[in-house]
Amino acid sequence: MAAPPSLGCTPPAPGEASGLPDSGYVQEVVDGDTVRLKGGLQVRLVGIQAPKLSLGRSGFVDWPLGEESKRALEALTLHKTVSLFPGETPIDRNQRLLAQVHVVSDKTKENVWVQGEMIGDGLARVYTWKDNRFCAGALYQRERPAREARRGIWALDYYAIRSDDAIAAGDIDTFQLVEGKVRAVAQKNGRVYLNFGADWKTDFTASVSPDDRKLFDAAHFDFAALEGRQVRIRGWLESYNGPMMALTHPEQLEVLRP
Repeated sequence: MAAPPSLGCTPPAPGEASGLPDSGYVQEVVDGDTVRLKGGLQVRLVGIQAPKLSLGRSGFVDWPLGEESKRALEALTLHKTVSLFPGETPIDRNQRLLAQVHVVSDKTKENVWVQGEMIGDGLARVYTWKDNRFCAGALYQRERPAREARRGIWALDYYAIRSDDAIAAGDIDTFQLVEGKVRAVAQKNGRVYLNFGADWKTDFTASVSPDDRKLFDAAHFDFAALEGRQVRIRGWLESYNGPMMALTHPEQLEVLRP
């Protein structure tokens, strides 16, 4: 299989190098970030999160633009053979292959990075995990102009970036992007806290556990330097002394300006 052209992100290795499939024929598109190959294997497009569909799950409601995202992925991949580049952790708990996906364009005959296209068209957000964060920088480069142009999901309040002082009760237990100024950086028992408000018991806070600090330390991350800086972080919001977001890897945090 030929290597993909430079797309701002070179996958670590095709599947064949790890005993995993390096290509497959897309028989079905499940939603905007998941496809099913001929033979039944599901592939989750690693590094992105598209609007979700209920898919028959009880109590689950379709997210806005879920169908549009699915149709866009169908246009890119359905009934085509795709190249598969597994992530750092290649199989998830649902036995799906986690991979960067590439396909040859019907029109230009050039290699197309599917994740990059979905992000660039505003039909997905960058969504990384500490054990799957390859290509995050290149995906952020695709996301930024889509967000600024208010393409796709970025035109809707549902996906709007939250301000640190305007997080609603309905945002808890959801994946969000939050922006604000870090007022203070504190450490206790090896855990780092980024406090965005005057009262850490009620205002928005981000935290890094002692175990997760290892990835930040490996990246020579200076938490103290964040004090007074405007940042954007992304992850799942929970409620613990006010809104809280756990940071598990450096790619979740972007420093915006002094």
